[in-house]
Amino acid sequence: MSLNSTPNADRIHIGIFGRRNVGKSSVINAITNQNLAIVSAVEGTTTDPVSKAMELLPLGAVVIIDTAGIDDQGTLGEMRVKKTYQVLNKTDIALLVVDSTVGMTDFDRDVLAKIQEKSIPYLIVYNKADVSGVNIRSEHEISVSAVTRENIHELKECIARIVPKHIADYPIIADKVTNGDIVIMVIPIDKSAPKGRIILPQQNTLRELLDSGCRVMVCRESELEESLSALRTLPKYVITDSQVFRKIADIVPENICLTSFSILFARHKGNLAELVSGVTALDKLKDNDTVLISEGCTHHRQCGDIGTVKLPNWILKHTGKNIRFAFTSGTEFPDDLSPYAMIIHCGGCMLNEREMKYRIRCAKDNHVPITNYGMTIAYVNGILKRSLEIFPEIHSIL
Repeated sequence: MSLNSTPNADRIHIGIFGRRNVGKSSVINAITNQNLAIVSAVEGTTTDPVSKAMELLPLGAVVIIDTAGIDDQGTLGEMRVKKTYQVLNKTDIALLVVDSTVGMTDFDRDVLAKIQEKSIPYLIVYNKADVSGVNIRSEHEISVSAVTRENIHELKECIARIVPKHIADYPIIADKVTNGDIVIMVIPIDKSAPKGRIILPQQNTLRELLDSGCRVMVCRESELEESLSALRTLPKYVITDSQVFRKIADIVPENICLTSFSILFARHKGNLAELVSGVTALDKLKDNDTVLISEGCTHHRQCGDIGTVKLPNWILKHTGKNIRFAFTSGTEFPDDLSPYAMIIHCGGCMLNEREMKYRIRCAKDNHVPITNYGMTIAYVNGILKRSLEIFPEIHSIL
């Protein structure tokens, strides 16, 4: 991935919903003017949510998500419908495609109720207008034909009008720096580092710093002392990968502000206060409590993996308790959170703001404390307060 491409997590997510064979895939192909989705007269051709990142005028960078029919049947069908409803948790704009020769059904009304319940901007798209002759146009409704392309241009204009005004409330760090500031980024290169590239939070942070006119030095943890000595002017910030927090804190002088990519992303996603509040639950864990460690992406687990190996070991050492651990990754996030005494989530760089906030809201509704990797690692190492100096407004929580 290049540094100037828009990450999926920062793109507008457009979810396409509806019953089987109403033309969801055909509408997608008409909107994008590409054969992105498989079209077939056979019901249930789309079996799992399929996402495609693209540029869509006049919207810009988007992710379009094609979903299985909400009226799918049988054991497998029920699983597909469940996956379809999960897509709502990361949908910024919902398109409900309805067969205009049939009209709204109970299935359509059910999914519409869930869309409205989640306060997702939406449009009801009455497809097959060339067959039905239906002509509907209102604030939330439009008739189209994916075959003749009738009102497809107007549909795109309608989507553009209901785009959320903003996706993220906060930048990563741009509001905390000024032109000419020096920032050091510490990036470990170990077995878990992806070959030939740096991970998304590091890419995004670097790009934002460069866009802000900062001078950025990037080094490994083993090179930090030498890098600090080579500078004639002290850096304003040192930003580190959380897994080497303790080592970096011992090297960086107290008069230099230290934080981590994970903490920056907690604020970027609008969740900093909640996650800071949740971290103190570590001290309330009891023997046989279960902690859920959840990651927003899927990757090959390496020896010494931070989520499944390092974090559990740090937590066991900090608490001195016999703690049990459960793990989820990617789109998996339990519907039932009652078995867990606490949730520790990754930085969420691969999740958009809506899905990350949904997960935190689920935890809050179930009275389960939630925090993230960076907060946890800083807390067990006794440096959380220091790592939050960049955000003085949050100190009152500690």
